[in-house]
Amino acid sequence: MTLPSDHQLTQVGAAIAGPQSKVLLIACGAIAREVLAVAQTAGWKHLTLQCLPAILHNEPDKITPAVEKILRENSDDFDHIYVLYADCGTGGKLFDLCKEFGVEMLKGPHCYSFFEGNAAFEERTKDTFTAFYLTDFLVRQFDAFVVRPLGLDRHPELRDMYFGNYTKLVYQAQAPDPELDALAQRHAEFLGLAYERIETGYGDLAKEMTAWIGKKR
Repeated sequence: MTLPSDHQLTQVGAAIAGPQSKVLLIACGAIAREVLAVAQTAGWKHLTLQCLPAILHNEPDKITPAVEKILRENSDDFDHIYVLYADCGTGGKLFDLCKEFGVEMLKGPHCYSFFEGNAAFEERTKDTFTAFYLTDFLVRQFDAFVVRPLGLDRHPELRDMYFGNYTKLVYQAQAPDPELDALAQRHAEFLGLAYERIETGYGDLAKEMTAWIGKKR
């Protein structure tokens, strides 16, 4: 299986399986690469993956309506549908929508939590309130999702206004990649933050996908 580019993932998503698929995954484009990797490792070929643009995280109020549109368009065509979003800033609205449609979604507040493992992340954040987190996707897309939206390319003096209360950048690595590690360190330097790297793997994402999908082959 060839993984699509980040641009393709964030814009239109990708298909895992053919027209006979009966399992639909509705996912955030920011985790599409990881979803595909989990599916490939497990050998699942009966899935269809539809991704929403990752940039919706800049306007989380749009996530729930976008997911609802896909659910309404596809509910009659699939035996099982899973929503690969955590709450992601929707204020519980996505949870309520999934409950209404009788579909499951990822547990946790956001991808930083479920990649590390929700229990481990909760324990860490009891003592760490000043960490800025990046995943593999955000390391690659740092300019598009951090620098330009915050205007730091045009007004670098805003950096300390946005990040002055942070003390470190924590890179949650889903897969070992020295180039991404070096790039993440440069991002930390750009923000004036100390650097920490944690190799999380796919965390609760893989566990929940396996629990949902592994028995529906």
